[in-house]
Amino acid sequence: MRFAVVGCAHGELDAIYAAVEESERTSGKKVDALLCCGDFQAVRNLDDLQCMAVPDKYKRMNSFYRYYSGEKKAKWLTIFVGGNHEAINHLWELYYGGWVAENIYFLGFAGVVNLGGLRIAGLSGIYHDRDYKMGHFEFREQQLQRGLRSSYHVRQTEVFRLLQIKQPVDIFLSHDWPKRVQDHGNREQLLQKKPFFRKDMETGRLGNPALEDILHTLKPAHWFAAHLHVKFAAMVKHPSNGTHDRHTKFLALDKPIPGRDFMQILEFPATGDATLKYDAEWLSILCTFHDQLNLNRRPLPVPRVDVECEKSLACNLTKVHDILEKTGNEIPHNFVLTASAYDHGSRTRRDAVPASIRRNPQTVQLLSFLGLEYNLDLNQREPNFHNPEEIDLGEDEVAAAANNGQQGACNPEEIDLGSEEENV
Repeated sequence: MRFAVVGCAHGELDAIYAAVEESERTSGKKVDALLCCGDFQAVRNLDDLQCMAVPDKYKRMNSFYRYYSGEKKAKWLTIFVGGNHEAINHLWELYYGGWVAENIYFLGFAGVVNLGGLRIAGLSGIYHDRDYKMGHFEFREQQLQRGLRSSYHVRQTEVFRLLQIKQPVDIFLSHDWPKRVQDHGNREQLLQKKPFFRKDMETGRLGNPALEDILHTLKPAHWFAAHLHVKFAAMVKHPSNGTHDRHTKFLALDKPIPGRDFMQILEFPATGDATLKYDAEWLSILCTFHDQLNLNRRPLPVPRVDVECEKSLACNLTKVHDILEKTGNEIPHNFVLTASAYDHGSRTRRDAVPASIRRNPQTVQLLSFLGLEYNLDLNQREPNFHNPEEIDLGEDEVAAAANNGQQGACNPEEIDLGSEEENV
């Protein structure tokens, strides 16, 4: 299979798809799917725009809403993880993964899917040590407006789930980089391009320590990332298991600007068709640790992976295999609109952070499919999906909690949020 891999999308879907089309034209070879490493910006309308933690001058509708509304359709299956500049209210609807538009699939806050016999895993967001052990408190009723910035921060819950994966992973997608991955590539060449990285390299603050754990535990064959707006390759060699050496080919890509290295076309050996399918092991992990999702600020301890836990994982894997044998493992094409699409000719400007987030039918269906309760809000009432205009809105103001994390080096190309941890 041929994949087009891109770094940050920054909402430039039309430009990215045009680049893929040009690659097909010049090479004469078909691309099967597009993988995106975050800052996708699945912005449906003006309310979503207010849920993206960027200064007002960067709040642009771009082109995604045309794909969401059905005016356009993605020619290539597109799979993405979230970054730190996203319509986070939209992505929370699909916490476990789902279609944000026809043929455009969000991998979830953490997730694994199968495509062409390849296992594609990923983690959304960026790291901040202050929030890592907290729950997703931002998504409680009326809290999102106060927690827009921290809502993008990686949480221990999702990392723990990914660390339970035992079967080989072919491709891993993330937004930021695993900590110390630069030590496995040409550091000096990287510093020539980004000299302001030096201080963070020397102090050990460049990269995500949680992703470093995932990298050395899962040992995926390939890892793609973005965030730092530079192309960088590395080869991470893992300790030999006695039978064969394992290594991870790491590649970070730039942002979609003409003349920048934001896209790479890569070929992978496929053993199946180009149908997106559930991953049985991942679904069994979701079943086993379903009750661990935390919507409070107070941290919850991660479960002990003991004999009983291993038994539960094995039992749930058998259950998932039984379900998939009866229903098939293809991810259903069940995309539906859950909010109105932007209409540039409309005189109505809602333009506010929603006070609550809708239950997406895709998420409800997946949890029901697995026999699990809905757990993404504290409100047991099911909203009416038939009228997307009935979104409960809060005040039209942009407020976010001040961040107190460690200050990193200034990246002059990163969007300035007035908060130090977002710079790199």
